[in-house]
Amino acid sequence: MPSAVSADSPADPPVSFSGESIRVLIVDDQSMIRAGFAALLDAQVDITVTGTAADGEGIEDVVRSTTPDVVLMDIRMPKVNGLEATRQILSMEGTPPRILMLTTFDADEYVFDALRAGASGFLLKDATPEELVQAVRVVADGDALLSPKITRTLIADYAARPTATPVQARLLSELTDREAEVMTAVARGRSNAEIAAELYLAEQTVKTHVSRILTKLALRDRTQMVVYAYECGLVRAGE
Repeated sequence: MPSAVSADSPADPPVSFSGESIRVLIVDDQSMIRAGFAALLDAQVDITVTGTAADGEGIEDVVRSTTPDVVLMDIRMPKVNGLEATRQILSMEGTPPRILMLTTFDADEYVFDALRAGASGFLLKDATPEELVQAVRVVADGDALLSPKITRTLIADYAARPTATPVQARLLSELTDREAEVMTAVARGRSNAEIAAELYLAEQTVKTHVSRILTKLALRDRTQMVVYAYECGLVRAGE
């Protein structure tokens, strides 16, 4: 009997785009969601759906066999939920794919845990087709995908306890003044272009600073940087 999670091919052959397609794995217990998202994404010249799965059980094997760049991960599934599946994927050796969480509720408590675990963002299941496609591209490009509402909730959550641990304080002290400025701007929701304009820097310089900050703080992406900034009190609610 096949596993509850298996890499099954989309109904139509995947679209290739000069060998540079964004490879996507869809994990959701609703077959209509899987089929609909797969059809929509496969219709894009720069995106290829490499597989789908109905549950988080056995997710590491599925990721190895489908080699996605981005995983669209439902949060609430019957056997192994999206939070646990995300943790398993991000603990894999090598460079794991980026995780884009799918949820019906914009204030789902699992969303916060998933972001802390290293997910790159979240998307509501009633998002428009354009929003879904753009979300995949944004996350694949290494950026964060956080709605203003989820960001406000994260801020409120951390505002009550913005105290850096000794380890966080030590790591923050290793940032240069400019890196601290860039990190603060990222936490406030600024894009690289906006940060460049505010700090009178080239956009490529901002990208370099962001990369160095992620390395110094051992963070995966901008989403974790935002969480880290509020968690340790670098940015406070209302600022």
